[in-house]
Amino acid sequence: MEAGITGSIGTVGDALDNALMESTIGLFKTEVIFHEREIWHTWRQVEQATASWVYWYNHQRLHLEGS
Repeated sequence: MEAGITGSIGTVGDALDNALMESTIGLFKTEVIFHEREIWHTWRQVEQATASWVYWYNHQRLHLEGS
């Protein structure tokens, strides 16, 4: 590629990783952006809310085996 970036999986035109990413971004927007955006006054507050959500998503949310 011109920028020296390679895709994560699949080939050009495949949507193998897009659905998962779009689903995760949708959750983030619903749970953080749309819910908390009125209380933020600085970019640092947005960054902190994002970092907190990512930590929760990766380490604390309920993970169901075999789902």
